[in-house]
Amino acid sequence: MGIRLSAGAGAGAGKMKKMKYVLVTGGVVSGLGKGVTASSTGLLLKACGLRVTCIKIDPYLNNDAGTMSPFEHGEVFVLDDGGEVDLDLGNYERFLDVKLTRDNNITTGKIYQFVLDKERKGDYLGKTVQVVPHITDAIQEWIERVAMIPVDGKEGPADVCVIELGGTIGDIESMPFIEALGQFSCRVGAGNFCLIHVSLVPVLNVVGEQKTKPTQHSVRGLRGLGLAPNILACRSATALDDNVKEKLSQFCNVSAEHIITLYDVPNIWHIPLLLRDQKAHEAIFKVLNLPSVTKEPSLKEWTTRAEICDKLHEPVRICIVGKYTGLSDTYLSILKALLHASVACGKKLFVDWVPASDLEDMAEKENPDAYKAAWKLLKSADGVVVPGGFGDRGVQGKILAAKHARENRIPYLGICLGMQIAVIEFARSVLGLKDANSTEFDPNTRSPCVIFMPEGSKTHMGGTMRLGSRRTYFQAPDSKSVKLYGNRSFIDERHRHRFEVNPDMVAQLENGGLSFTGKDETGQRMEIVELPDHPYYIGVQFHPEFKSRPGKPCALFLGLIAAACGELDGVLGEKVGCEIVNCPSNKKVYQNGFATKPENIIRDSVYSYCNGVHS
Repeated sequence: MGIRLSAGAGAGAGKMKKMKYVLVTGGVVSGLGKGVTASSTGLLLKACGLRVTCIKIDPYLNNDAGTMSPFEHGEVFVLDDGGEVDLDLGNYERFLDVKLTRDNNITTGKIYQFVLDKERKGDYLGKTVQVVPHITDAIQEWIERVAMIPVDGKEGPADVCVIELGGTIGDIESMPFIEALGQFSCRVGAGNFCLIHVSLVPVLNVVGEQKTKPTQHSVRGLRGLGLAPNILACRSATALDDNVKEKLSQFCNVSAEHIITLYDVPNIWHIPLLLRDQKAHEAIFKVLNLPSVTKEPSLKEWTTRAEICDKLHEPVRICIVGKYTGLSDTYLSILKALLHASVACGKKLFVDWVPASDLEDMAEKENPDAYKAAWKLLKSADGVVVPGGFGDRGVQGKILAAKHARENRIPYLGICLGMQIAVIEFARSVLGLKDANSTEFDPNTRSPCVIFMPEGSKTHMGGTMRLGSRRTYFQAPDSKSVKLYGNRSFIDERHRHRFEVNPDMVAQLENGGLSFTGKDETGQRMEIVELPDHPYYIGVQFHPEFKSRPGKPCALFLGLIAAACGELDGVLGEKVGCEIVNCPSNKKVYQNGFATKPENIIRDSVYSYCNGVHS
């Protein structure tokens, strides 16, 4: 339960205190892990009994991340309300187990569009519209409004709002936000605003000494822009030496007790534990005047999971055949979903990245070494994932990967385009429709297995796909997918697509052996496809990876990993996340998302597994 921040005795008794804000900024270089730091801070505060919400500020001019190339900005994370947002919001949702909205992602484009729309309406009464005060006021009002939206399924606003400012201090595009946040710190008042600055303390190989000068300059620049850090979170290869902390404290005017080291760890689940062990929560409480309403963080389940992840040694090798394999952030949620599932199955995850185009015949002629390497990885995989994507580059390679998995009975999970690929490959190879294709790749195909959705826009790209949470109804009570989802009649999963399986070809495909085990409410839109006689061959039109959580692995990824390890029957037969007693000692049991022996079962389970009902 969250702790309500009510005023004490006296003049303010009975009134709710103001929302508390924690701002996370970054300096020196990008890619330091501001998103993970913000997520971990939120988790730590939640573990102390506070209700937490999050906001990500991205200073780019795009309205949202929907039209950006994955190579530019990593994956596009999709929310329940259809918002296409920065991947850091995925970290927030996974760490805090909340459901955010599109408004939790602020961009320069959104703010300027909001202000210009007001100007066109005449809301500014003829005044000259300027960055200060109109843009800066709009930013502050947006933050205050969104911070009050509950995201944890409970009534009323959260206690603390964690705000992450994207980019690096000094970037020209973030200047309006820096100015707005400086004003905002005064607006909300002392004791309601805490600034955590994430910076780099590098070690030069030549001298082997931790260097503080980059952080000093970063803090100086931050102060020059009107913001003073309350806490320093220093990224470094190893823990900061005491003398380094003292030097940073002296030159950055931050108490040594408020300087946290975020050193390299085996997996990011250790970051909240680093913050806890260095008393980061106590530093935040001191700045926010919260010591009397909080408790020590309860992270027992989280600690167990992080330690188990480090100790896993039995491998499971999954091959991701994609278009954007040069940047792993493109498939970040898929990687996390695979990790959640592999930890649940007690396996150490190894991911092999295969550029889809390297599997094609053209690659054999133009780059034979890459062709051989790609096929070697594919043939050695325990399971295959073909994720979503747009455009025709690499499509033939994905089709070949799906064919290899189908013919060699290798566990296969196709997501969005990966499902459509499985349908196209089946139509070509099994039904003999050699020209079967998607109209996305061949508008004139005589066998259009995949077609453009009637409601889609062909003139506007941004925000015009079928987006957000949609309901899927199961059609076959004995299918693997319905069993993995706990024998529910329907599920709600997130979508992001313009094309769909052609309903006019469904009967022909099913007569050939495919089974469409999930459909939308109309029965005309195919959501899940399976090969019943295959160990594990499933394609889904939705993106199940967006709702996977640590301790609550996505059902379909859990099935994939279990099938890849030869343990699918055990997963389909077990009730996962429930208290299990009187089990044979040689039987593997899934409790809190972990594969464990019956004598190790934790009876007071905090986490329960069922992808259909998790947050």
